[in-house]
Amino acid sequence: MTSVPAAIVDDLAPTGTLRASINLGNPVLAQGTPDEPAGITVDLARELGARLGVPVELICFDAARKSFETLTSGNADIGFLAIEPARAEQVAFTAPYVVIEGVFVVPEDSELRAVTDVDREGVRIGVKNGSAYDLYLTRTVEHAELVRGDEGVDVFEAQGLEAGAGIRQPVTAYAQAHPGLRLIDERFMQIQQAVATTKNRSDETIAFLASTVEELKANGFVAESLQRAGQGDTQVAPPA
Repeated sequence: MTSVPAAIVDDLAPTGTLRASINLGNPVLAQGTPDEPAGITVDLARELGARLGVPVELICFDAARKSFETLTSGNADIGFLAIEPARAEQVAFTAPYVVIEGVFVVPEDSELRAVTDVDREGVRIGVKNGSAYDLYLTRTVEHAELVRGDEGVDVFEAQGLEAGAGIRQPVTAYAQAHPGLRLIDERFMQIQQAVATTKNRSDETIAFLASTVEELKANGFVAESLQRAGQGDTQVAPPA
């Protein structure tokens, strides 16, 4: 592993510590507690810190919205977020390292059978406020109503909505644990999870992040981390 130029180290970790914003609200990407987080994003943060030769501080949140706000406010140096146009206005993304899917859960007897059935008048969709799928559905839904809460499935259940949105793995587990519910198996979106940093970083710093992500996808690091975390069914993103 070649040494990273001092200019990149100083640019990406100006405090001498790489401050990484971690979203524990997405169980595919991070698990555990704020005191003992684990998962692919934690492993990536620590690997980046090792390459820079600096310690890593993991700043944990329960929602991507909070992780994003911490990054853009300058209180974190890197974050792990889904690529979305609204976010790309403020942060620079690498290519994705994993790809996950957004799906809908509905009552077992619902007339909603396909993704195209959901965007209609009278349908209310529960979404997690500020999540990637909230941003995506806000851009794309024309007729249905979005109802935001701390978790899409929680507001779906609490308010008796017609559909709840979320990430395939936890939504599948939720439906299996709640008789009378089923998934619309077709995905409504593909969520590309990437490393992000603020746009005031140099081109060289952003290129360092991008090339490191590509290397860690290619050499098996990402796949092995997902396997250790019990997320081996998650798709490693293809080469950029």
